[in-house]
Amino acid sequence: MSDFARRVIDAGLVWIGPPPEVIRRLGDKIEAKQIARAAQVPVIPGIDHVTEAEQVRRWMREENVAFPVMLKAAGGGGGRGMVKVEHDAHLHMAIGQARSEAKKFFGSETVLAEKYVERGRHIEVQIIADGHGNVVHLYERECTIQRRHQKIVEEAPSPRSTGHCARRSAPPRCA
Repeated sequence: MSDFARRVIDAGLVWIGPPPEVIRRLGDKIEAKQIARAAQVPVIPGIDHVTEAEQVRRWMREENVAFPVMLKAAGGGGGRGMVKVEHDAHLHMAIGQARSEAKKFFGSETVLAEKYVERGRHIEVQIIADGHGNVVHLYERECTIQRRHQKIVEEAPSPRSTGHCARRSAPPRCA
């Protein structure tokens, strides 16, 4: 997507969206987590650049993490390159599978491992800004209903939200 955005700009057209560099940086899960940590945003415990089972085992011992864990391709999305590992006996094979899918779908074998979140909620917030400093958010969307890590239903506003913002009729302006 960052390449497409760059081609639009290079063609002299107006790209409506994040700058290509932002798309590239946030499209890499490892770099996105580094950016989040630097901004003091909590992230799921994990280990980057997984190539072998012993790396994951060592991280799990040091951080007192138990199975299940989730292996994820650093690039891409849509549930590709994601493998849930429930037992140590499956770890080596799962790393091979995740790396193979990562390479096939995203061109890079780079994989990370994270603690698996059993009953997490997938909530997204759409933020829109223009070149004049105007920024608004379009509330939250509940995207938890998924099949194989792909969203099936997006419901807005999220029925899980309890804040008053979910009931407003127009998006508030953000400072």
